[in-house]
Amino acid sequence: MMEKRIYLGNLFAIYGDLFTDKQKEYFMDYYFQNLTLSEMSENYKVSRNAVHKNIKETEEKLLFYEKILQIYEKNKKILEIVKDSDLKEQIENIL
Repeated sequence: MMEKRIYLGNLFAIYGDLFTDKQKEYFMDYYFQNLTLSEMSENYKVSRNAVHKNIKETEEKLLFYEKILQIYEKNKKILEIVKDSDLKEQIENIL
């Protein structure tokens, strides 16, 4: 479960700007602030189901974007190739 959270967080760092403000807020509250669905539904004055649906849709879109674009995987491969090189820090700054 923790690996999934980290993976989705990494994908969000890459693709987060493709989402609406509401999608970003829900995702960040759930994954980065560790709020429960109930806490979020109370904060946003919507049903718990609405919060859950929004988060699931965002997760699915993140996975879809990565499946098509593979930016995370490509970045990971590049960093593996240059891990012992002086270029690593320069490449990490670019990515």
